[in-house]
Amino acid sequence: MLSPLAKADGRSYSDEQPIVDRDIPTPAGPAPKPVTEPARPSPTSLLLPHIDVKLDFDQKIYWAAMRPSRHPMITMELLQDMMCVQESVRAIMEEGNREQRQHLEYFVAGSQTPGVYNFGGNLAYFADCIQHKDTKGLREYAYACIDVVYGNSVAFHTPLITIALVQGDALGGGFECALSFDVLVAERSAKMGLPEVLFNLFPGMGAYSFLSRKIGTAAAEKMIMSGKVYTAEELNQLGVVDVLADDGQGENAVRDYIARNRRKHNAHSAIYRSRRRIDPVTYDELRDIVDIWIEAAMNLDEQDLRKMIRLATAQERRLDKHA
Repeated sequence: MLSPLAKADGRSYSDEQPIVDRDIPTPAGPAPKPVTEPARPSPTSLLLPHIDVKLDFDQKIYWAAMRPSRHPMITMELLQDMMCVQESVRAIMEEGNREQRQHLEYFVAGSQTPGVYNFGGNLAYFADCIQHKDTKGLREYAYACIDVVYGNSVAFHTPLITIALVQGDALGGGFECALSFDVLVAERSAKMGLPEVLFNLFPGMGAYSFLSRKIGTAAAEKMIMSGKVYTAEELNQLGVVDVLADDGQGENAVRDYIARNRRKHNAHSAIYRSRRRIDPVTYDELRDIVDIWIEAAMNLDEQDLRKMIRLATAQERRLDKHA
């Protein structure tokens, strides 16, 4: 089965308003809607509740920064905004005017939450679904997640090169999201990991697929089974992080990377497309694995759920402390 996306064949974020200064064509079809239809982007701006967007046509970059309303986790609302962003990118590249198409080459996904990229899945929601045997609700959420990471992993079916900018902790599904882009740039203080095994589960939204392609199946499995949280420097040495930046210099590192490689954009884009052809992460693969994840999640007992909730509570306390 194909996802909805598979049918198509230096200023800081805090200084910017979520308004696009060039026309963005309104996509022809409705956005994917896991629960309710997301707000439609207007022809002149893309205003979203949980993501700030900035189009830098001079540098040929589409910037997108997550800014969740409360805690930086992957909620259905954030997923809907991510789908809107993907749709707007494809609309520009497929339906936009020639100037727009020629002046976008890179997509960068970051976060506005200080010290955090994304903490991953909504663990409280997971626990509630499991306790109430709500397999349908859990499946709806999980399928929305793989719709998004699949779209990321194929660069939205465009020639853009996609970059994850990790300037803080990326855990669980947040790490999986970062892994789904072509290039991973991380600041030294950022930590990334897959803690799901600590509450008797595994990361089911792409970690195994993306890591095994990048560092091999054995190394990917070791990382997943360890539950360890790694430093950005450790992941750079392992080959997971592509560009290591000094703290506070993540955006500059992205700009430097683009400046160094701009003349090679055509080659790099073709190389990434070729990589996806010879070793593809297919939508069916992601769907099959997430079905295994749903089955495993529904098998968790009360002790496992208590551990899950304790982790979620610890994350919330950390954020409240620094709010």
